[in-house]
Amino acid sequence: MVSLNQLEVLLKVVEAGGFSGAAKALYMSQPSVSNHIRNLESSLGVQLVQRTSKGATTTPAGEVVADHARQVFKLLEQLETAAASYRGLEAGRLVVAGTTTTGTYLLPRLVGEFAAKAPRVACQIRVGNEDTVEAWLLRGEVALGLCIDEPREEQLLAEPLFTERMILVAASGSPLAGRRTEPAELTGARFLMREMGSATRRQQEAVLRLWGLEEADTWDLWGPDTLKESVMAGLGIALLSEHVTARERAAGLLAAVEVDPPPPSRQISLVRRADRRFTPPEEAFVTLLRAVGSWPV
Repeated sequence: MVSLNQLEVLLKVVEAGGFSGAAKALYMSQPSVSNHIRNLESSLGVQLVQRTSKGATTTPAGEVVADHARQVFKLLEQLETAAASYRGLEAGRLVVAGTTTTGTYLLPRLVGEFAAKAPRVACQIRVGNEDTVEAWLLRGEVALGLCIDEPREEQLLAEPLFTERMILVAASGSPLAGRRTEPAELTGARFLMREMGSATRRQQEAVLRLWGLEEADTWDLWGPDTLKESVMAGLGIALLSEHVTARERAAGLLAAVEVDPPPPSRQISLVRRADRRFTPPEEAFVTLLRAVGSWPV
């Protein structure tokens, strides 16, 4: 029996022009992609894809099946949208994702405001680093994501919402605490870095290049909370969002280090798949986001 998953893999092979490109786009292994195509061909009894020196192309039968697959997914999307239109905000579900920073420190407030206006809509917040959120969006597991980097996949669209400052923080007892400094004075410091795949990590690396500190001692840690605790424990200094560190700075547990030139601000964007049509709850949440203007205090 033909499955929607098999049809989705076929379309991705067609779009990517090969099995490896499809595997990357779907976050699957190449053997898994090949197995899906093989099972689909077995179910239909015809060859759909042929490998070439330049990748993979569809056979005449494959072109027909791919065209029908597009129609199937379009009909399913129309069905979901039509059904949701009858529910409005009296039912339905909102699934929204955020990077570790936005998902932990921003989305709960925004979803809380939305839930107060639409209490019958079931809400879910998913949190991952930038790469993970983009993967969820591409697979259709979530409709909306709050991200920091510009999406790297063409299927994803980003709408800028607002900006936030990045702050270098040190332990409250550090000699760097609360004073203005130049990058050269940070040469001997250890920088605590977010994990690979994080938008904050990419910005941290960019700032170290800006300051001429590419060879600085760095430690890799996972998540902003781990970085904050490690800074407070005296393990090093870290470049983090102003909102991630706000409570600790207010409580005197962390101190800002002013550096000239300062780290560039970063942009928070609403990211979605270009071909995704929103349900009423999703539309309502997007309207709320566009009205925010700045990170809610």
